[in-house]
Amino acid sequence: MKIGKLIFALAFLMLFADASMAAKWKAKHVVLIGLDGWGAYSVNKADMPNVKKLMADGSYTLKKRSVLPSSSAVNWASMYMGAGPELHGYTEWGSQTPELPSRVLDEDGIFPTVFGLLRRSDPKAEIGCICEWAGIRYVCDTLALNYDKHVTEKPQSPATTKYAVEYIKQSRPNLVNIVFDEPDHTGHSAGHDTPEYYAKLKELDGYIGQIVEAVKEAGMLNETIFIVTADHGGIKKGHGGKTMEEMETAFIISGKGIKKGYEFQESMMQFDCASTIAYIFGLKQPQVWIGRPMIQVFK
Repeated sequence: MKIGKLIFALAFLMLFADASMAAKWKAKHVVLIGLDGWGAYSVNKADMPNVKKLMADGSYTLKKRSVLPSSSAVNWASMYMGAGPELHGYTEWGSQTPELPSRVLDEDGIFPTVFGLLRRSDPKAEIGCICEWAGIRYVCDTLALNYDKHVTEKPQSPATTKYAVEYIKQSRPNLVNIVFDEPDHTGHSAGHDTPEYYAKLKELDGYIGQIVEAVKEAGMLNETIFIVTADHGGIKKGHGGKTMEEMETAFIISGKGIKKGYEFQESMMQFDCASTIAYIFGLKQPQVWIGRPMIQVFK
């Protein structure tokens, strides 16, 4: 009899803990979509109806700044790690390990990421990452993931979308990071701010629409926050420098509890993305993080 009561009490405590955890969350699901090399200068000119619907239904800035250098690994790391390269130590386009010693390491042996924070806060959370560029896997803490997919099929973007749609419908992730390696390649080959670049953005917008539709079909829409952003922009056929075309990227956030049609004016840096996601999930920031949540976008 005592054993039965003990089991009942433990079950009650577990249910209470789950309910308490969920009560801290502003949404049950976050879908983070990254477009590599998507400069904010292009947003108003681009034919991207799905992205612009997210903007109209949510909040956004076209003034989020990259960290220097304005290139990939250092900025994806900052986006996930809530700090700049001076602290996390990833300083170059293709950093796979920190060139500077990370100021602190977490239990997974990496500078604290938002993925690791969520995993330790809720061990049962479903967390996934789907990416086209293998470099993402060096900075997102794969040990914290339930689902880790590096897409190698060609063409990549349709395959990435397929995997994302399947994962969302089957697993209903709490946090999923979906990173396309475009329009960066088009920017390098045809050039930024070219007809080819805008054609690629229109194509990518269609994939984003499919991901939004998958969230609807999974029955998650009312409990989801979408974030669409980028690591850096570009100028001519390159990036990495200090022009605004390279430095400024869009940050679009839309969904449950987000203000509609709100272009916020407060300054935002790359590392504020991690802090904003942490705020959604009620996570306590590590002392070493310097990011700030964009609390002004919440109702």
